[in-house]
Amino acid sequence: MDYKNYNPRAAALAQARALLTDAVKAAVADGALPEAALPDFIVEIPADVKNGDIASNVAMAGARAFHKAPRQIAEAITAKLQLGGSLFDRFEVAGPGFINLFLGQDWFTSVVRAAVASPEYGRTDVGAGKRYNVEFVSANPTGPMHMGNARGGALGDGLAACLDWAGYDVTREFYINDAGNQIEKFGKSLAIRYLQLYKGEDACPLPEECYQGADIIARAKEFAAVHGDAYVNKDFDELKKAIVADALPKNIAGLQRDLGKYRIEYDVWFHESDLHNSGAVKAVVDKLLETGACYKAEDGAIMYRSAQYAAKYGVVNKRKTEDGSEEEAKDEVLVRANGIPTYFAADIAYHYNKLAVRGFDKAIDVWGADHHGHVARMKGAMDAIGLDGSRLDIVLMQMVNLMRDGKPVRMSKRTGKAITLTDLLDEVPIDSARFFFNQRESSSTLDFDLDLAVRNDSENPVYYVQYAHARICSVLKKLESEGVKFAGADAVDASVLTDPAEQALIRLLAAFPAEIAAAAEKYDPARITRYCIDVASAYHRFYNACRILDAEGTVQQGRIALCLAVRGVIHNILTMFKVNAPETM
Repeated sequence: MDYKNYNPRAAALAQARALLTDAVKAAVADGALPEAALPDFIVEIPADVKNGDIASNVAMAGARAFHKAPRQIAEAITAKLQLGGSLFDRFEVAGPGFINLFLGQDWFTSVVRAAVASPEYGRTDVGAGKRYNVEFVSANPTGPMHMGNARGGALGDGLAACLDWAGYDVTREFYINDAGNQIEKFGKSLAIRYLQLYKGEDACPLPEECYQGADIIARAKEFAAVHGDAYVNKDFDELKKAIVADALPKNIAGLQRDLGKYRIEYDVWFHESDLHNSGAVKAVVDKLLETGACYKAEDGAIMYRSAQYAAKYGVVNKRKTEDGSEEEAKDEVLVRANGIPTYFAADIAYHYNKLAVRGFDKAIDVWGADHHGHVARMKGAMDAIGLDGSRLDIVLMQMVNLMRDGKPVRMSKRTGKAITLTDLLDEVPIDSARFFFNQRESSSTLDFDLDLAVRNDSENPVYYVQYAHARICSVLKKLESEGVKFAGADAVDASVLTDPAEQALIRLLAAFPAEIAAAAEKYDPARITRYCIDVASAYHRFYNACRILDAEGTVQQGRIALCLAVRGVIHNILTMFKVNAPETM
């Protein structure tokens, strides 16, 4: 059997539905049930295996159509249920008419064999090669990355990995905001800090709206080290242009370096400036004018009918009024009266580039939750430009609370400033950072325990999982040293693995491909880290309940296969999330 893209749970669910459907048709054919269209029914995995491996409400769902009591319908269906040659070996009718199916040993054997035989067990083809763009972090290149970027990096990279494993063609992308107001402010801040080096702070005060960080002073000093006072008496705009041209590439290189240290590699680094320089922003605005989504105001500004298009996706565009209350903005400026496009105009052009120019089936953006008001307006803008707003999905990410000794931590010990990504990675292992940030769904606030992240014991979840992997490697090495060889996946017979701990472990291994598919569908990579912890826990229970080294014959072979299967699943998950899978600890 070819186990590539094998999904044991999906196979069992699909076969159960087919068997039940055939049984209903057979019952109708011989008159046990009256002629009627079969209504939709549920086939699911019950929470308690005592209720079968798969349960169905087909009898209850058919009560109105067949004009019979569900229990009678269930008995008519099961009388025609043919399990020969299937994955199931028995059934029962329970309660008011639930039909419960129990999986046979062939299914359990197929799970273990698949997990051992396929190096990439867990992969599915549900994505069917659809092209997905995942854009995440996209920090402004005007300063260091913060905790939101640290969480967004692990979340976005983990989501891209889940999508890849679910069969999507994934592109990881970073959007460099190297144009617009923040670059203007960046240049002004740098230029004033440069002038202060020669004229003093009193002669050149730094306005409050400028960037105040020490990184700005450092970049100004670097510029001065090369050019000296050559720009002190030059035109201020010329100084700004020169100092930005020097500092911005360094900051971008710093982002790439720090994210690389965090084990994030992007396929595309997309420059906002390219949209402006290529005329793409102007082209999008012209297109919106042609469709009537925009109009020219009396002062010459180009206005976009935002609320008209965004209403489909929710209440948007709340803005503060002078008295501190909020009101809904009706139309928004896309091009100012002075002819300079707004950030929103560039944002529309950027997403148009993703979906229309580069032709991605879906664009997924990972944003901080403080951008929630921008979601509907961006999706609406895609409709306005002639695209389908549902092709743009936004994953909103809640904030991170760093904790030490049970108390919030906001400042770095080293710098006395807000903790940055690099500060975090200097303090905790990268394995812990990447695993911890993917332990909670994006919609939940995350408490990151700095003390727990550095502990080398089972309380630390990443250590707990890595230890399970190392324990398996140790067991396998011990067996090898004693001359015990594994006979191969094809020789595995799961019928000998009858202990409840073995059965529970196999059922959990069977869930891996389905968990990958669900994580991709729900944009929730945390689902996989939680699953990985469950697998590690189930393995430890199995290890304590079942002897491996002194087991005999097919039992030992079956348990070796289980060890190999669990090792493979844990290894695949850890490497998916770019966390180390050590062989010794």
